[in-house]
Amino acid sequence: MEDRVRVVIAEDSVLLREGLTRLLTDRGHEVVTGVGDAVALTKTIGELAAQDALPDVVVADVRMPPTHTDEGVRAAVWLRKEHPGVGVLVLSQYVEEEYATELLAGSTRGVGYLLKDRVADVREFVDAVVRVASGGTALDPEVVAQLLGRSRKQDVLAGLTPREREVLGLMAEGRTNSAVAKQLVVSDGAVEKHVSNIFLKLGLSPSDGDHRRVLAVLTYLKT
Repeated sequence: MEDRVRVVIAEDSVLLREGLTRLLTDRGHEVVTGVGDAVALTKTIGELAAQDALPDVVVADVRMPPTHTDEGVRAAVWLRKEHPGVGVLVLSQYVEEEYATELLAGSTRGVGYLLKDRVADVREFVDAVVRVASGGTALDPEVVAQLLGRSRKQDVLAGLTPREREVLGLMAEGRTNSAVAKQLVVSDGAVEKHVSNIFLKLGLSPSDGDHRRVLAVLTYLKT
């Protein structure tokens, strides 16, 4: 059982909202409330903040009423600015690079972007919610693939070897060094060496702390 987290869900599909609630509560987590649009989300967060009862994480759809364009991601960006201690995990039908870039800009703490298909893997989804609630990062492999694919055109990653790029992609998904080693069928020591090389080549010093793992993936966004 993971550490219990408090969650607010923002999803206009009642069926999906109830499904997400069931997935999380069945694993022992608390769903504080569920709302169907971005206006209700910001209002709810404001009320919870006034009660000193903010959730650990908000799970929000990228597209919500009334226009079903970018209301969800706009609310997520607002939330990260106004309440940086609250994790934000957005769900989307497909990878929208502009939205992903906007969400990931600035602080790299407590943020995630998953495709809705990923919810079908209950364990993976719940793990992502807990990780983001704890201040970690959870990026869908498809998001990583597209963003890294675009970044290969940037000189900033030109010095990385194909294997280092592969390790970087797995790191961005939120995997630990041990998990990366298992995926690539190599030793933990080999992965640690690749990670150190990535940090060195991207100019990320030890003073950047644990955020180096995410900064390594997001460096190209600032180029």
